[in-house]
Amino acid sequence: MQLAHIPRVSRSSFASLALRLSLDMAAATAAGAAATAAAVSLIACYILLHKSRAKLSWFPTVGFSRASGRRVRRRGLVEAIGNTPLIRINSLSDATGCEILGKAEFLNPGGSVKDRVAVKIIEEALESGDLVYGGTVTEGSAGSTAISLATVAPAYGCRCHVVIPDDAAIEKSQIIEALGATVERVRPVSITHRDHFVNIARRRALEANKLAAAQRESSEKQTNGLTHVDSEMLDDKLAVMQRESNKMQNGGPAHVNTEFSHCGKCDVNSDSKGGFFADQFENLANYRAHYECTGPEIWKQTKGNLHAFVAAAGTGGTIAGVSRYLKEKNRSIKCFLMDPPGSGLFNKVTRGVMYTKEEAEGKRLKNPFDTITEGIGINRVTKNFMMAELDGAYRGSDREAVEMSSSSAMNCVGAVRVAQDLGPGHTIVTILCDSGMRHLSKFFNEQYLADHGLTPTATGLEFLDK
Repeated sequence: MQLAHIPRVSRSSFASLALRLSLDMAAATAAGAAATAAAVSLIACYILLHKSRAKLSWFPTVGFSRASGRRVRRRGLVEAIGNTPLIRINSLSDATGCEILGKAEFLNPGGSVKDRVAVKIIEEALESGDLVYGGTVTEGSAGSTAISLATVAPAYGCRCHVVIPDDAAIEKSQIIEALGATVERVRPVSITHRDHFVNIARRRALEANKLAAAQRESSEKQTNGLTHVDSEMLDDKLAVMQRESNKMQNGGPAHVNTEFSHCGKCDVNSDSKGGFFADQFENLANYRAHYECTGPEIWKQTKGNLHAFVAAAGTGGTIAGVSRYLKEKNRSIKCFLMDPPGSGLFNKVTRGVMYTKEEAEGKRLKNPFDTITEGIGINRVTKNFMMAELDGAYRGSDREAVEMSSSSAMNCVGAVRVAQDLGPGHTIVTILCDSGMRHLSKFFNEQYLADHGLTPTATGLEFLDK
């Protein structure tokens, strides 16, 4: 399918507006930049919904009373999560002859698809007793999950401590801190290193648990000299947790850490209720959030009339939950992975081997991947990704993502690739993960793109034919 002569369809009016505003932000203060980013996000959402609603039947009636036509009131922030609209992406649909639909997850309260995951993880942890009211949820995240946890945790009476790589877009840290969470920025290293941001987050939960136990013991001794905490049992439990941490770091018994340093709000003077490591990569609550909610919503909104689903993967929860649910409803629905540069999942899906050329030749320039996209791509198979049912995979590039001009660009590129292979007349669904608000300093920053040799030049979708 040739797309070279299609006029300016890859850059919507709101994306262009965001780009122009971001250039003016170069000399602005941090506060001014944040305000401008928020304004761009609101304008983007308004224009997208205003232009889409009148033209298509995919805009859902969920959230409205069919009898009265009035909007159904939702109680609190948590109930506002999910039931996001399925929007026809007019430019891509018109260009390919397919119906390309995007699940508008950027309309969740926390601004991304990860809101669903945050709620599921916290609710299951509270139910199991692994997290208590007033406890601290810790997580290592490149941004979106951290923002969602910081948004949702207070609704459950919990605090949040986030460890984030320091090469992530600065907007993400600013948002997390504004939401009241503790942010710990660390240098990017391999997942096998004890100081990888995920491994540090795991240790922070252990530290909070030990601090809480020490405070309980001190309190019990003060109120009743005969009451003692079974320290032997506590040490055994902590030892088990530490062994699990070590397995995740390097698959072996090395790097045993028996010291619990205090960091951030976890100090001796705080009233600690313990910590819980969200573990979005391996916690199957992630997968269940999408199997139980996102997948069924897509099925209902399309009335089961879809031919394919495509999405990128980071933790693997979204693509696993949605693909498995859709496959159970109709085995003929094709589900595909869209993988960024440097990630090994493409080869895992297509060849059965976790392998990347960049790793083999020692050419990786940065960690975790040689890509400007954030939150997607990985070089290990997570428990969540193992639940996915996929028919194939596509490899994307940073050039394609930038030319598509969207924070969900890689998914949009994947949707076009699927449309090209299936041909006109098919319905394809993808995920619009978050808004461009979190990527102004990268995706919409002229200097940043120029420094990486990614200055946009396309006037249409011709870059997809290269």
